[in-house]
Amino acid sequence: MDPYDSDSSTDEDFAETNVLLGYAADEVIEDTISHLGGWPKWLDESTPPPGEFANCQVCNSPMLLLLELHGDLPEHFSNNERRLYIFGCPRKPCNRKPGSIRAYRATRKVHLENPQPSKQQEKPAEKKPVPEPAPAPAPAPPKPKQDLGASLFGATSLTGSVSANANPFSSKPGGSLSGANPFATPQSTTPAPAPKPALSQSETNALAESFADKVRLSTPGVENSIVPSAITKQTPESASTPKLWPAQSEFPAPYQNFFLDAEYETMSRASTPTIPDNVQMEPMDEDGGAGSADLKDTFESELDKAFMKFSTRLAHNPEQVLRYEYRGAPLLYSYADQVGKRLHPEGTAAKVTTTGRGSIPRCEYCGSERVFECQLTPHAISVLEDGREGVGLGKDDSGMEWGTIILGVCAKDCAPETMNVTGWREEWAGVQWEEMK
Repeated sequence: MDPYDSDSSTDEDFAETNVLLGYAADEVIEDTISHLGGWPKWLDESTPPPGEFANCQVCNSPMLLLLELHGDLPEHFSNNERRLYIFGCPRKPCNRKPGSIRAYRATRKVHLENPQPSKQQEKPAEKKPVPEPAPAPAPAPPKPKQDLGASLFGATSLTGSVSANANPFSSKPGGSLSGANPFATPQSTTPAPAPKPALSQSETNALAESFADKVRLSTPGVENSIVPSAITKQTPESASTPKLWPAQSEFPAPYQNFFLDAEYETMSRASTPTIPDNVQMEPMDEDGGAGSADLKDTFESELDKAFMKFSTRLAHNPEQVLRYEYRGAPLLYSYADQVGKRLHPEGTAAKVTTTGRGSIPRCEYCGSERVFECQLTPHAISVLEDGREGVGLGKDDSGMEWGTIILGVCAKDCAPETMNVTGWREEWAGVQWEEMK
């Protein structure tokens, strides 16, 4: 009998990690917010980003949306609603230049609705009860707003946090997903939405087709305006007349919209052997012997070692377009480029650092450390550019050339202190470009 029967494999043959993987989906599964490509949908439609955020810093032309991510983290920032965005310039001359890919975070502080009692409050009183006159019946608490995710997609609804913990990024529930899609739409904790005027037919057609495009949740009676000098980085000249976000007609044709499904990463235990960090990879001479490694050979050796680890890890789940682990460590495409040297400094062996000296730059708004939150993988390029030949910029629309885009965010999630006011922050996008062969 064969020593190995492929039909007899069990869950013990696989290991689950803390990394949440995102997969592209043509249709809405549960989350109506997170998506690749398409048009962005703002956390507050009345407060779009500053107009300067729309443009590539190389050619000063409008960029295209690569990723929009529902980013509520109830366990870390219980009063904050968060949204993450990555934009990229599709023009060939801007490839491989700093500022051609930019990342943003929108954050809004809100009041908690129906906060959960603490465990101590839930325990019965141990003291002997004292008879008291029957109190008047208390008014019934207001019913929580309907959980759109639960009503439409069967998502579990929780209360007591900004997002009802439906966001997959807050924690790893019980070590597995228990069959529920972690990208479920969150329960809103803002006051009941006020009716808004219907969109015109032309505006409706221009929006991506999802439930979130048809239902606009906003806070009535609150001035959701940005104070440029306090919220965005502005020059004295631009502070007086902030530039508005451009109309859709000013942007190139967007990438196709794909929603996101998610599962925690699983890896086969019988995987391809990894390369120990203390192994030196040296080029071979033509006669088969080990040659002396000059500077170029050393660079290529480090590149090969990092790339082999990168590609081997992705091969376990090749359809992934997104890797997410808040305060985790990114998977580096290279150790030898500027980003690799910053996050994988010499002498740290396998350790990748994302906080502290010499790692991700600090937040320019509050001075706090930044931490890793997510990264895009090369398969996202294949998904976004499928069928895009001849669309948009013609010969200048040459395709994306990055290996991975790493997003680092403010560890304190800095935002305006005023409730229900949306603040915009530019975050750190660490781009590791494909190596030229």
